[in-house]
Amino acid sequence: MRNYNNSVKIHDTAIIGEDVKLGAGVEIGPYSVIDGEVEIGKNTKIASHVQITGWTKIGENNKIFNGVSLGLAPQHHDYDGEKTYLFIGDNNLIREYVTVHRGTVDGGGETRIGNDNLLMAYSHVAHDCSLANNIIMANAANLSGHVTVENEAYISGLVGVHQFVRIGRLAMIGAHSKATKDIPPFLEVKGHPAEVKGINVVGLRRHGIYDDLREEIQKAYDILYNSSLNIGQAIEKMDQELKTGDEIEHFIRFLKSSSRGICR
Repeated sequence: MRNYNNSVKIHDTAIIGEDVKLGAGVEIGPYSVIDGEVEIGKNTKIASHVQITGWTKIGENNKIFNGVSLGLAPQHHDYDGEKTYLFIGDNNLIREYVTVHRGTVDGGGETRIGNDNLLMAYSHVAHDCSLANNIIMANAANLSGHVTVENEAYISGLVGVHQFVRIGRLAMIGAHSKATKDIPPFLEVKGHPAEVKGINVVGLRRHGIYDDLREEIQKAYDILYNSSLNIGQAIEKMDQELKTGDEIEHFIRFLKSSSRGICR
């Protein structure tokens, strides 16, 4: 193990490019290859056989397990070597053989992952995706390009998410599902294609959503899914009948801004 520069530890078999910047306390395991304009923040731990390349910036206190591939070119037939980016925040746990690709010029030029996320083994985040914070992607969950995932969403194992789909805060996608439409916040969906099964009661409880607010979310769900109203009419009724609050307002904003349509 080579030691240098503010307690950075690099295994003798690892290959580190000249342009790579490493923060204090970074550890890099055997046979890992890090090149390109990569920056890695303090105390991030990188296991064996990891590849990190391109224009990639990784924050502090991340744990990156063996076989992970970060910052490679997007799997997009129009990509031609343009300078695009991958940004990863702090305190993420990225398990074995996860793959995350950089953005494309047409998609805004960056893929972004926030803080405190858990990406389990073999999960994939494609080009131009945007993941917020405290998200869990279970084993072999796969996001196509341009997917947006809000805080505290849970994506179960072997889930496939179509391009440009948005997954709302505290939404849960059941295992083996195929998501082709936007999934509103606080709901549980599953199936092939995914269908809405109700509100995510377990997730709401775990995150401290109290009883009165869960009742309002349930009312919003009933207005949207258990009535004969279209989305516009349902939104109007929610505005008139539901108690105002951050969660309900966020639910309504999500519906108003959906371009793909919502999961039914």
